[in-house]
Amino acid sequence: MALPLVGLCAWCRRALVSRTASRLTVVRGSARSPAAAAAATAAARDGRSKSKWMGVVGLEVHAQLCSNSKLFSGSRVQFSAPPNALVSFLDASLPGTLPVLNKHCVEAAVMTGLALNCTINKKSMFDRKHYFYADLPVGYQITQQRCPIAINGNLAYSLYVGKNRNHMMPKLVRIQQIQLEQDSGRSLHDDARTQTLIDLNRAGIGLMEIVMEPDMCCGDEAAAAVRELQLILQTLGTCHGNMAEGQLRVDANVSVHQRGRPYGVRAEVKNINSPRFLARAIDYEIQRQIDILENGGKILNETRAFDYKTGQTISMRDKEGKQDYRFMPEPNLPPLTIYDNETLSSNVNPQQVVNIDHIRELLPELPDAKRKRLVKKYGILAEHTFTLVNEDGLVQFFETVLDQTEANPKKVIGWILNDFLALLKQNNLSVNQSPITPSALAELLTLLEKGFISSSAAKQVFVELWKGEGKSAVQIVEQKKLGLIQDHRKLEQICQRVIEDHPSEISEIQQGNWKVLNKLIGQVQRATHGRAAPTVVKFILEKKLS
Repeated sequence: MALPLVGLCAWCRRALVSRTASRLTVVRGSARSPAAAAAATAAARDGRSKSKWMGVVGLEVHAQLCSNSKLFSGSRVQFSAPPNALVSFLDASLPGTLPVLNKHCVEAAVMTGLALNCTINKKSMFDRKHYFYADLPVGYQITQQRCPIAINGNLAYSLYVGKNRNHMMPKLVRIQQIQLEQDSGRSLHDDARTQTLIDLNRAGIGLMEIVMEPDMCCGDEAAAAVRELQLILQTLGTCHGNMAEGQLRVDANVSVHQRGRPYGVRAEVKNINSPRFLARAIDYEIQRQIDILENGGKILNETRAFDYKTGQTISMRDKEGKQDYRFMPEPNLPPLTIYDNETLSSNVNPQQVVNIDHIRELLPELPDAKRKRLVKKYGILAEHTFTLVNEDGLVQFFETVLDQTEANPKKVIGWILNDFLALLKQNNLSVNQSPITPSALAELLTLLEKGFISSSAAKQVFVELWKGEGKSAVQIVEQKKLGLIQDHRKLEQICQRVIEDHPSEISEIQQGNWKVLNKLIGQVQRATHGRAAPTVVKFILEKKLS
């Protein structure tokens, strides 16, 4: 009986396979050698051990807000600027400086909250979170721990499952809250000189901390959720989401427990900057905790880091003694008040306040809605829409091609995903950098649809278009003489010559082996350099040989 793996994540799938292997060992054990049976029994025992445990994963995502200036100061935001070149008096915590809230950052947080189906708090508060690091000169972080700007949302995402990972399983993770806060500076460790240097360029940059409930069970689910969140933020324009530049950083809270039992002690894996590394870190941490518990050990409440070279998490510091951040209201910032159309007074200047309803009207088409529209409008596979939407600019390219060609959407999607996207990846180019424009590809596909060129000739024209020499598809077809032969009499003469030159194949066909006809069609194609329509050639040959 086939295993029902389609609806399961990778971790659950492994557990199910292990349990099934256990049953097969009992049923078929007598047919195996003693050594094989012992190995299978040990593997099954290990599988039963793993299947007792369930992973629990919650995420805290720190997204850097798209803004030209910092959250509470006018300092510019720029990646890789010279050290300490973008530091205001407030960022350096000089006496007498006061924070001034960046309105654009508030609007970005509200827009993100609406996109994640959150309730926007019309009144939120700022807090001081006290802790002492060298790269935090003021000694506290301004955040929104107790009364954040948005609460109680959710993020819908899809997970690739199945043997070939070609099925999409819808998932949902709850969003506990979204809070505005400022980033800290950077500590640069110089091991050669045994010293630490401080760069405050990043200090005070606006962040959204998006706290997800522990609704995930493995690394694959967490990575899929982060990819979808990253795409939503990029669509909104509230965060560039470049994880390599630290614009999106993820902390994963991981624990394991037995089914029906309370959640176990969690460990936090800090500052992961890649969905792939996130999946690896979580899966390693789940297995590490299971191994410890199976051997009678105890899980420590600690902070860990992921070493991508070894694929392991490493202990950084323990959290057994609860750190007292001494949260207190930020005295230099009043409560943040946000309005909607009902609460906005007529005597208030709309340009000076944040209006929830106005921001809601500005929401673009979100990735999930875009995928559903593509499936409904064009009849393409849901799996293909994920590729289209995930690649920046590819949906617009696809729809522009469709507007200008007579080819059907399924043929267009095939060319874009199999040929166009492959060359983009091969040359490390974005869609906007492509030498082939949507109109050029549309013209090529129209020639193919109308039967003016063959599929093989279309591939040649596509390669020529990629060279970016400014020639149209029609010009390339004419110069290379790639158009299909339209003269029926000329095709009949070529077919007749092929028949005369292959008497043995004709003999086989006359004996009933019509499969040999494909060889003759190939010979005609060779004689015409691929300029003969296979269906027309087949019709002529069958007519002459019948």
